Formats: sequence, C-alpha cells, structure tokens
Amino acid sequence: MSHPVLNERNVLVIGQRLGPVAQEAMPAARLEIAGAERLDLPETLHGAIELILIDVEAVDAAVLTGVINTLAQRPDAPAVLMAGGHLPTALVKAVMRLPKSDFLEAPFTSVDLGRAAAVMLAEAPAAAGAPHQSRCWTVMGSVGGCGATTIAVEIATELARRAGRDRRVALVDLNLADGAASAYLGSTPNMLLAEASATPERIDQALLDAFSMRVGGGLDLLACPRDPKAFGRVSAMAVCRVLEVACQVYDHVVVDIPRHHQAWTLDVLAGSDEILVVSELTVPALLAARSLASEIEAELPDGAQPRIILNRLASRVFGPAPSLAEAEKALQRKADGGVTSDWEAAAASANLGGAISQHRPRSKIVRDISVLVDRLMAPAAAQRGRAA
Repeated sequence: MSHPVLNERNVLVIGQRLGPVAQEAMPAARLEIAGAERLDLPETLHGAIELILIDVEAVDAAVLTGVINTLAQRPDAPAVLMAGGHLPTALVKAVMRLPKSDFLEAPFTSVDLGRAAAVMLAEAPAAAGAPHQSRCWTVMGSVGGCGATTIAVEIATELARRAGRDRRVALVDLNLADGAASAYLGSTPNMLLAEASATPERIDQALLDAFSMRVGGGLDLLACPRDPKAFGRVSAMAVCRVLEVACQVYDHVVVDIPRHHQAWTLDVLAGSDEILVVSELTVPALLAARSLASEIEAELPDGAQPRIILNRLASRVFGPAPSLAEAEKALQRKADGGVTSDWEAAAASANLGGAISQHRPRSKIVRDISVLVDRLMAPAAAQRGRAA
C-alpha cells in the first residue's frame, strides 16, 4: 500500500535493480529510473527532483561522494535515500551533511522502501497556532489475553465515529514487541520507533503522518512492526515524543500499552486523562487488576485514577465465572464499566480485519463500548460546562 505522502512526488531512482522495487513501493509517484550517468546531468542538482533513491552498488563510490558533497551545498537539496550494503566512510560523512538523508540496508522489501521514502518526503508541519486541546486515554490489561487491545480498538473506533470531519482520532499501539492492533484492523504497522530513537528530537507532525495508517472511519493507527527486541531498541524519549506530538495533532489519542512496566510506562500514565485497566472475570485476572490499580495509584497519587473495566461479562445468570458482586469483592472496589462477552463477533471481526462495530454493529460489545465512552466523556463535558 503506497503512503499518501508519496503520491505525485518527483523521485529519481538510480540503479536499474532498484527500479521494480521502487515502482511497487510508490505506484503513484512520478518515477524516473536511470543509471549512474544521470547523476552527472545538471537537472539532477537543479531540477524538480524531490527524492533521489540510490542503489549504492550501481554507482562508483568516489563519484557518488562527489555528487553528495555538491548536493550538501544546496539549501534546497532533495532528500537522498541510499539503499544497499556497506558505505565507505567518506560517503557516510558526505551523506550526514545533507538536510534530509537516510540509509536502507539490504535486504529490504518494497514496504520497507515505501516507509523510508515517506519519512523522507514528509512535509514540515504547519506553524504553531493556539494550543491544541487533546484527550489521551490509556488502556492496559491486567493479564495477557484479557481483551485490552480489542477494547482499545473499539473505543478508538467509537471516538472516530463521533468525531466528524473536523476532529482527528488516533490509536497508538505501544505493545512494541508483539502488538496486535494492526492485525485486528487489517492494516500494516508503519511506525519505525526503533529507527526514530536515534534522533527523537526529529519526531514531528510530518514524521507522525508518515508513521500513521488510516484504518477506516476516520481513525489513524500508529503501530510498530513486530520485533522481539523492540523494548530494548526503542528509547523512552522516542515513545514520549510520539505521544507528545500525537496530542498536538489529534483530538483523541487512545494508547494500548503492555501490562509489564517499561522505562516509559509511568510517563505515559502520568500524561493520560483516563487510565483503563481491563480484566476478565477470572480470579487471577481480578487479583492482578486490583494490584495493578493499587500500584498506579501509589506511583501517581496526583494523576488520573485507574478505572477497572470488566471484559467478557456473561449474559447468563448461572455459570463458572464470578458474578459482578463477587468480582467487585475480589477487586475490593467498584468496577467502572463492563463489556458483555460476544466471542463470535470478536473472532469474526478479527479474522475479517476491522473493528467489531464495522462487521457486527449490533453486537453487545459495540453497545457496551458506546456506554463506556459516554461515561468517560462525561467529566470533560461537565468541566467545559463549568468553564463556560
């Protein structure tokens, strides 16, 4: 899938081997595919080219270094993306002097190339105006498999449905190693946080737009490709910067975070307007939810108080699961919301790719999520009323 930022952009591809991959990665871009001799033409340096993709193995290193040094002297130099293997030291130093440059190490796919090119061509954000008012809701599970991601997806989808054309909603999946939000929504994860961690100060609205994928109904998804080493490769500063920029861009940001604390967990929770701890109706999950909520309250006494949401409530009167009263006894507090079990709707939507509200709009899950969103939005509405 081509990113919208690549549409109708002027891209020069140096190296015949790179041509087919570039065509697949950027089908709507205006591509010129040429050999190394094209770098000698004046229009390469003074034309309308916005991005130069270079197969480093197709150009003599000394020649390429000279071209890059010339480009680096221009204030309006095009972005340059190098693709291939090892770069000589002199070439690396030359590339570092360019305003916009990156290196894509082989082997790579057309998807990898498209992502890297989108980052290169992302336009600068508009000038800052009045402070943007945003609300951030963070969702975390008490145990694995309790349905926290499903609830985060449905909350974000419901907010997007209500938002209309003038407001923006984002779902940010911070389960960096094995996040499932993109799979649930039938989308490709596009957020390269590991790469951005080297220079987190460069994360801005343009880069966020390159990272995001529209998943239908006005909802943008920010999710990382699966990487078992991601938690070690992604810095806390990069995570916090992404959320900071997201709250400047979007009216609602729903964050799905792992239950195990990371270096950035408390920062994310401290910046949240609502914290939802999701639990299923099993004793281990309920006890874990109680402990997790207590830990958050102890760590952030002045922050948002966690709300416990009970997932997969049974509609039947009798059964093996604890009743609501028994669940609240185990929690030692009242639950702040509940979502009725509808396994068929959840499974069908996950398999089809998309929110439950898209494929099973009459599901009890959709109804309960709507009630939950009403409850969460009520304090903000009351506060706006008092301010008026």
